[in-house]
Amino acid sequence: MIQLSKQGKALLPIVMDASATPQEKFAAEELRHYLGMMSTCVFTISEEQQSPAIYIGKAAEQAGFTAPQPLDTDGFALYAQNGSVAVLGGVRGVIYGVYALLEELGCRFFTATCEKVPFQPELSLREFADCQVPILEYRDHNYYEFARYPTFAVKSRLNGAFAPIPERLGGHKTYAWFVHTFEALVPPEKYGKEHPEYFALYNGKRHTEGVQQTQLCLSNPEVLEIAVESVRRRLQEVPDAKLISVSQNDKDPGCQCDACRKIDEEEGSPAGTLLRFVNAIAERLEPEFPNVVFDTLAYQYTRPAPKITKPRHNVCVRLCTIECCFAHPLEECDDETRHVQRPDGTRSSLLKDLQDWGKISNRNYIWDYTTCFAHYPTPHPNWHVLQKNIQTFVKNGVKGVFEQANGASYGGTDLNELRAYVISRLLWNLDANVPALIAEFTDYYYGAAARFIRQYIELLTDKVTRENIHVGFNDDPKHGFLTNDMLDQYDELFAKAEAAVAGDALRLWRVAKARLSIRYVRLKNNAMLHGNLDREELNRFFADWKAFGLTRIEEWVSPETSLRGFLENRWRGVSFYKHWTDEGGEQL
Repeated sequence: MIQLSKQGKALLPIVMDASATPQEKFAAEELRHYLGMMSTCVFTISEEQQSPAIYIGKAAEQAGFTAPQPLDTDGFALYAQNGSVAVLGGVRGVIYGVYALLEELGCRFFTATCEKVPFQPELSLREFADCQVPILEYRDHNYYEFARYPTFAVKSRLNGAFAPIPERLGGHKTYAWFVHTFEALVPPEKYGKEHPEYFALYNGKRHTEGVQQTQLCLSNPEVLEIAVESVRRRLQEVPDAKLISVSQNDKDPGCQCDACRKIDEEEGSPAGTLLRFVNAIAERLEPEFPNVVFDTLAYQYTRPAPKITKPRHNVCVRLCTIECCFAHPLEECDDETRHVQRPDGTRSSLLKDLQDWGKISNRNYIWDYTTCFAHYPTPHPNWHVLQKNIQTFVKNGVKGVFEQANGASYGGTDLNELRAYVISRLLWNLDANVPALIAEFTDYYYGAAARFIRQYIELLTDKVTRENIHVGFNDDPKHGFLTNDMLDQYDELFAKAEAAVAGDALRLWRVAKARLSIRYVRLKNNAMLHGNLDREELNRFFADWKAFGLTRIEEWVSPETSLRGFLENRWRGVSFYKHWTDEGGEQL
């Protein structure tokens, strides 16, 4: 064992080199803070090489420690040997290494405001050596805490654009543009009136109006020239960007003109038409921007891989799982209704598309979905799916994953704090012990209520598995695992959870917040399925929702609009908007 503190005194200094990077300095400061908090001893940071010590970054190399493999940007190596401790790492990796060292000492970083920092005045560390280099080069999700608290994003080892991390904290992968960029490439307000031929032809006309309501005619050579200049200007405006998305808008379908359709049929997928366009931009701009990756989407109608065209070496394809069932792992789901159609009329599963893209591309990313966006509070039964799907992605050559989540300001319910923790750990280590992660989180976060929270998760997931219930990303909450009988069972567990922490105000607050999910589904289903709106409970629910500091109940509208949906007997508030409905909704 290596003794770090004893009898109120720190025994080892923290040593960094005089030329330490900003990231190494931050890592040393963080280590000093947490060691001091754990031991209540004063740990010092020194630029003088000495032994024994806790060495950070270059100081560790000067003390003779070396990593067993290349660490790149995000990897780290830890040593606790011969009375000293060493942390080596890349730009972000040296910071990750310090947090891993603290985790070895018993710390846990569950949420931005819930950290387990054990009091250990006699602080000691077992001798060990560890080296970690993540398989995924890009790791991201959009739970609000990670964007609001960049230090927490670093503790969770995320490195994507949704958690904008300052350089001092290691930085992040910067996008010049991020998905659905056709409007930026060829703005319809600039070209739509005089050049409708630049835009997608379908249903007998060119579509040139409306936010995210049209695609481009990718076979038109003038569109390519305009797009090249648009991308060039944007990369000049954001010189630090390493990625730029050249990707379709959020609207089906693509252009159906004769030239585009001919390429689609040749390639067996509209992705071929899109990829030829993106490859051409990437090829033209590579001499000016040799370190930039040009990112595009395999999304909805472009999801199946093309037969002929392959992505260039500087092109990344981001495959989206939007049609999938999220109650079953991709390799086990038997719901063929979620397949997408190719130009020849055949249909393709997400798993088949993933495998096909993996055969032709050396850098694929994933856009995955982890919540119910139409009804954020709805219990989402994906707890047994998250790990298996990430493992499936990696097995098929995926290098980066973005898990789209409840991105509402100040978060939501449905145990989102726990889900964010599990996802973050899996993005770093796809073989992490998920039951252990859930147990350690719930034990600390929910205290005596933890076992009932875990029973609720098991009851929820066992129901969808046993009855083979398929669940999409945008479903109304009327599945078989959300009947009144099931809600009664969930409520009983939450009642026991609240009783277990009745004398613990903080954990009672957390349980009551999580219980809002059950209250919401019961209200919505009773109103919509049984014509029974409990108006007093509706009033209480929205008052409590606000009191917990929560905002959106569904992705695209305010809670005020969601309330209006209840009062006017609509499943979703977005039905009031023309953009979201074919039922003549009004434009608000």
